[in-house]
Amino acid sequence: MSAPAFHLSGVVLPAAEHRDLWVRDGRITFEHLAGAETVSRGGWLVPGLVDAHCHVGIGPGGQPVGDLAGLREQAVAERTAGVLALRDCGSPVDTRALDDEPDLPRILRAGRHIARTRRYIPGLGVEIEPDALADEVRVQARRGDGWVKLVGDWIDRDAGDLAPEWPDGELAAAIDAAHAEGARVTAHTFGADALPGLIGAGIDCIEHGTGLTEELIGQMAARGTAVVPTLVNVENFPGFAAAGERRFPAYASTMRRLYATSGAVVRAAFEAGVPVFAGTDAGGGIEHGRIADEVRALATAGLPAEAALAAASWAARAWLGLPALEEGAPADLVVYDGDPRADLSVLARPALTLLRGRVY
Repeated sequence: MSAPAFHLSGVVLPAAEHRDLWVRDGRITFEHLAGAETVSRGGWLVPGLVDAHCHVGIGPGGQPVGDLAGLREQAVAERTAGVLALRDCGSPVDTRALDDEPDLPRILRAGRHIARTRRYIPGLGVEIEPDALADEVRVQARRGDGWVKLVGDWIDRDAGDLAPEWPDGELAAAIDAAHAEGARVTAHTFGADALPGLIGAGIDCIEHGTGLTEELIGQMAARGTAVVPTLVNVENFPGFAAAGERRFPAYASTMRRLYATSGAVVRAAFEAGVPVFAGTDAGGGIEHGRIADEVRALATAGLPAEAALAAASWAARAWLGLPALEEGAPADLVVYDGDPRADLSVLARPALTLLRGRVY
């Protein structure tokens, strides 16, 4: 039996043209389909949202999610928020069983986090020493979907503050190895000291990036290196500082400073031409389904509303190699009753979602 055909009419973004589109066999067409059921009329049609930094498989307290039902719950929370594609930036569990379920968002995986021994959250990443970095990058590149995730900096107990995890030479070899495998590399960084080595080694993306300086932003813009600021997570920095105050006062001071300047860093990166994308860091202490909060945070930091929306929709999809609303593309879209470019708060209230041509 063939899948039902649907008809939608409304303002199609980003072109902002009022158009009719149809869905046949789970794909978009602009050719009229007689007998198609009209499921939406008069709304704003947005390419399926993207959470460009999340962690399906990490539960409360940073513990791995051990059952399929728990993984499904996280993925469904994203779909309910209009997120139809996820870039999973490191998970301790294998989530590929979710790929067999057509009602769940697409997941582009980065394998497991790669961290220095005893320099990350216990149990989440693969912990190695620098001489094994390139080999482990190859392993994770083959396990992922075109991405590898490094932990670029973390607290150094001897220094009492954030510090880089990898020497520059090993970084360069590892990133070259990933590129040879056809994978891009991204890295967790909060502070500034790890960033010159990562950017100079040719990394493709920086996660969080709160330590970026004007000089480093200029280098990223010239190289086309992206940043995913995860401002929803940055809101936790004062709490991280308070938790570490007694043992690591220098770290606490650093985290408070990074928090205070985080919005200005995002604004400077955007204005310099650095590609900025929306990611929530969902998993662990952050609930899934908060992409609307992240988009609003980007706008508060200084991105124009349409640019903040693009960072979670058509621009992010293009960056990840996913189509928008075009002839023959999978019918992954979200309909809103109001124009999200004029009022970003409507992102929290999807009127209708189509994923692979199925209506939710």
